[in-house]
Amino acid sequence: MNLIENDEKTDFYAVLTARNLNADDFSLKELDTTDPKTDEILALKGFVTVTRKSTQKQAQYPIGDGSIWVQEFQRDLDEGLFNS
Repeated sequence: MNLIENDEKTDFYAVLTARNLNADDFSLKELDTTDPKTDEILALKGFVTVTRKSTQKQAQYPIGDGSIWVQEFQRDLDEGLFNS
């Protein structure tokens, strides 16, 4: 199951395009930490690791229901976190 929604991926790539960054220079890796044993309504959660291949800089963001990881990524990108 993918935790990253299609609209989130679209927003992620739009952030890169707006900054003239090559999408191929970035990778996304999901880690699903949803507890399948819970008796409550299944709340999807996990983490996404964003890596900029050219600098090997990484950041991890919580993902799942109600997450704002794209905005957090944009903030970090604008602050230079993914630069060499």
